[in-house]
Amino acid sequence: MNEIRQYFEQSIHQKIEDQEWIFFHSMLSRHELSKHQLLLREGQVEEYLWFVERGILRSYIPGGESDITVAFTFEKNFVSGYDSFLTREPSLIQIETLTEASLWRLTYNDLQVIYQETKIGNRIGRHAGEELFLRKSNRERSLLRETAEQRYLRLLTEQPHYLKHIPLKHIASYIGVTPQALSRIRKRIT
Repeated sequence: MNEIRQYFEQSIHQKIEDQEWIFFHSMLSRHELSKHQLLLREGQVEEYLWFVERGILRSYIPGGESDITVAFTFEKNFVSGYDSFLTREPSLIQIETLTEASLWRLTYNDLQVIYQETKIGNRIGRHAGEELFLRKSNRERSLLRETAEQRYLRLLTEQPHYLKHIPLKHIASYIGVTPQALSRIRKRIT
């Protein structure tokens, strides 16, 4: 838990007072999840803001054999069906673990209490929201400006040690190509 406190303090560039941390920490619950466990199903309202302590998760639009992967989330990052979390409307995405994972979660209602009762809560909440927004914005920019090969190379550069844990069909979906096209890209760059 101290590791998470340190992460937040570094992220918001401010020391969290012990009393506020105790209150904030009391609202968090830790969850050990197995591989391929769903955190959120399409059609459900997102009730949680999750922080990934360990593991890899995938957010996707379900479509049977043609799921569309919209994001991978790695350790020390937030994950949520954030638009559903904010609007309280059903989610269009699903979130699943790709590996065993340790996560901390905070309910929507508890976050509202934290916002009202602590000074630091708004800074942590803002940081989480900004992180989720920037990741989504970067993803959109990538889809509009880069080729599939450039997206694959960036994933290799930014998260090389995780790629061995992600099935190629999910990577192909994430960069916007078929598994066969990904195979050709991989051959070209090796």
